[in-house]
Amino acid sequence: MPPVYLYIPNIIGYFRIIINFIAFAVCYSNKALFAILYFISFVLDGVDGWFARKFNQASTFGAVLDMVTDRVSTACLLALLSQFYRPGLVFLILLGLDITSHWFQMYSSFLSGKTSHKDVKHTGNWLLKLYYGYRPFMAFCCVSCEVLYIILFLFADDKSTSLLSVCRGILNQSPLIVLVFVSTLIGWAVKQVTNIIQMKTAADACVVYDLKHSK
Repeated sequence: MPPVYLYIPNIIGYFRIIINFIAFAVCYSNKALFAILYFISFVLDGVDGWFARKFNQASTFGAVLDMVTDRVSTACLLALLSQFYRPGLVFLILLGLDITSHWFQMYSSFLSGKTSHKDVKHTGNWLLKLYYGYRPFMAFCCVSCEVLYIILFLFADDKSTSLLSVCRGILNQSPLIVLVFVSTLIGWAVKQVTNIIQMKTAADACVVYDLKHSK
């Protein structure tokens, strides 16, 4: 068995980081190349999970590397969109929600002694259970988010643009583009609701932990 750092899924994780570096290095000069590289990195996020299960190479390091890469890449894209659109605060709020929700979830899982932040069997919320318990649903929401952000990036111009104006413009495109845009918008909305629920549920778990250990 190779060292954890050389597990196949972790090597894929290193490639994802390199691809993201290249993508953001060319994001202003070549939008199409950025979109392709960013999406490839996102697809590899699913590939490394498959390799981890296939070769029994799941690891705590790999899980953390995977989540950090996901969060940082999405955060960078949201920060980028905040520079193209007005109000840019919308994207910064989404950035904060994404990081806060996942950080609370990771930390509350650690306090509960769970090996994965995706272990939500004991939560009472049906949407959170569906999100982490049914992989196709989670994949739809995650893919929708990233594809929506890529679409908005590709349709942004070089000067500050109204977000609502661009969305209306996209709805006047070909039926295929409209279908993809509306579908991703639905998946994006569900993921944001899930993020809010996750943040609240995880925060409650932290409070319960404090109450138990303050006695």
